Amino acid sequence: MKFIDEARIYVAAGDGGNGIASFRREKFVPRGGPDGGDGGRGGSVFAIADRNINTLIDYRYTRKFFAPRGENGGNKDCYGKGGEDIVLRMPVGTVISELETGRLIADLDTDGKKALIAQGGRGGLGNIHFKSSTNRAPRQCTPGTPGEMLDLQLELRVLADVGLLGLPNAGKSTFIRAVSAARPKVADYPFTTLHPNLGVVRVDENQSFVVADVPGLIEGAASGAGLGIRFLKHLARTRLLLHLVDLAPFSPDADPARDARAIINELQQYSPELAAKPRWLVLNKLDLIPEEERAERIEAFLAAYAESAAPDEENPPRCFAVTAISGEGCKPLVQTVYRALSELPHPLPLLLPREENTDAREGEAEEMGETE
Repeated sequence: MKFIDEARIYVAAGDGGNGIASFRREKFVPRGGPDGGDGGRGGSVFAIADRNINTLIDYRYTRKFFAPRGENGGNKDCYGKGGEDIVLRMPVGTVISELETGRLIADLDTDGKKALIAQGGRGGLGNIHFKSSTNRAPRQCTPGTPGEMLDLQLELRVLADVGLLGLPNAGKSTFIRAVSAARPKVADYPFTTLHPNLGVVRVDENQSFVVADVPGLIEGAASGAGLGIRFLKHLARTRLLLHLVDLAPFSPDADPARDARAIINELQQYSPELAAKPRWLVLNKLDLIPEEERAERIEAFLAAYAESAAPDEENPPRCFAVTAISGEGCKPLVQTVYRALSELPHPLPLLLPREENTDAREGEAEEMGETE
């Protein structure tokens, strides 16, 4: 099944039924008076978070949802039947916003959370509501009001405590395999990760946190290079970012410090709020460096990284050295991350900037989407 994390849908709540003007006509009951009933309310459209759903694929191909209208009122004081509400089940972490204005309608951040996204119309009044001492035979009634109609943007943002950043082949997928039971694809070519992967890291029997691995960024991603930045929204809810750096790149022209700065620049172009999150450096692939040269290589990287820091940048980030493929250094890092998470507040819902040319990239994402 393809991983679909964006969809556009149209929802229309039901119109309210019309009230009617009717009069009681019964043998031996002269001037029976008005008995027109009210119309029923229109059906509303609700969304509910369901942890058993992982993607928005159901809304990629079925895009229009209509709730039934309410029935018209009847005579003999009969009210019309209300329209049935419809409930759309969506993955936990789905953000629903109005397509045209970007107005946030609902953030389904917990399992079972239910939100009204389109209100059904009210039923019209029958003529029984207009009778009075001076108007004993009212002939007026009101129509039902129309239900809400909306074009909606659905965006799935995975729920994770820690997010992994880095260039393609920096070892993010290998790292998440080393610290959790997740088994994302790992290969010796770029962009092996085509959709976010989640892994639960168990520190102790009752201590755990969730890590999110997103496809790698490259320089120019904000302009659409590589897979672009369309997956960065999945890091919006994280509390801590781990920036993985390949300390032993195969290309002799590669500069790990320069590449690390390039990723930070792309992050800042996408969202200053996301770039401001706590971010630690994780220097990976120490196994490819002779043991006697490791300390020197790490020191050289940190010096070059600090030299290219922005003038207003705060204290240098924490730095860890690991070998993800063997797990060396991963356990102390995981324990440190868990202790830090206990002190970091849970973030408020973060609305990241909407990307441009989404339609053009949707086709590309479907073609590159991996089937499971």
